[in-house]
Amino acid sequence: MSTRPPVPPFTPETAAQKVRLAEDAWNTRDPERVALAYTPDSRWRNRAEFFNGRPAIIEFLTRKWAKELDYRLIKELWAFHGNRIAVRFQYEWHDDSGNWFRAHGNEQWEFDDSGLMRRREASINDVPIKPADRKFLWEAGPRPADYPGLTELGL
Repeated sequence: MSTRPPVPPFTPETAAQKVRLAEDAWNTRDPERVALAYTPDSRWRNRAEFFNGRPAIIEFLTRKWAKELDYRLIKELWAFHGNRIAVRFQYEWHDDSGNWFRAHGNEQWEFDDSGLMRRREASINDVPIKPADRKFLWEAGPRPADYPGLTELGL
């Protein structure tokens, strides 16, 4: 079994670090890499989908990023306690017709003792936006360290 620092119980610093590490991984849009942060039997709820395990996570993320083009994500720590973290996030993406969206969501995460996420529950709403209203404008990949977060962007 691998360890994914930081591990619980979380402090304000380690919880924020865990959130940023997750954001950076998701912004790679690499399903196999992202799936390694979850236990082999991790339980997920994403919107109205329920599934378990790394193979299902990889399948879900592959499908997601084939639809959600030019995906850019920002996560922000909302709260934490012990081995749990609550996150708010937003991401921007467009469909294959060029229609842009900003997704607004909340996640609850639960970790095992080695720092792998064993449970993820996400509630997400998509809002159509005009291309001129986009705010997540960095090059593909992780958000640059000096790029503002959600609060700094007024979101």
